[in-house]
Order: sequence, then structure tokens, then C-alpha cells
Amino acid sequence: MPKAVVVQYETRPDAAERNQQLIECVFEELRGIQPGGLRYMAFRLEDGVGFVHVAIFDGYGDPLAESAAFRRFQEGTAERLVGPSDVKSMTIIGSYGGRYIQEEQQ
Repeated sequence: MPKAVVVQYETRPDAAERNQQLIECVFEELRGIQPGGLRYMAFRLEDGVGFVHVAIFDGYGDPLAESAAFRRFQEGTAERLVGPSDVKSMTIIGSYGGRYIQEEQQ
């Protein structure tokens, strides 16, 4: 059964743009390598400093762990974040729809 991880955190106001840039680099790399078994979304909250990431793993591995851009994103998080991230792991019991806005725009 697929697993999901949801991570929510707040950045310092002066670090929010850099955080978004690093996330965008992750998506650019993922579009290039197209790893199987992964659905990944990231959101910037309306307040401009809050972020939420949702990763859904359909297989046994973690394709994000293989991503150089994701490793760069993780470097320096202590300096960018206001406090600790809230990480929740869960089992998916159902979902509907499969297309994401980013995919439709390309």
C-alpha cells in the first residue's frame, strides 16, 4: 500500500524566497530524471513563510534520497527555518485524480 509523508514548516521571512528556489530546483531535477514510484508536491502557504511538502511513495524506495537537488534543499535548513519541521507519515486509504497543475501547464 502506498505511503505518504507530509512535512510542514515555517521559514524565516528573509529565507522564504531562497527556500522556494531550492524547492523549484528539486522539481526541475525530478522532471529530468522522472523517478518512478514517487508523487511529490510542495506548497507555499498564504502567509509567505509557511511551506508544506507531500510525498507519496508507491514503491519500496525513496527516490528523493537519490536527488542531488533534494540534498541541496536539505542542507542549511536549520538556518532557514524558524523551528522544527512537523513530519507526519501515513498510509493512503484512497485518492482521487492524478493530474497536478504543474503537469497540465507544461
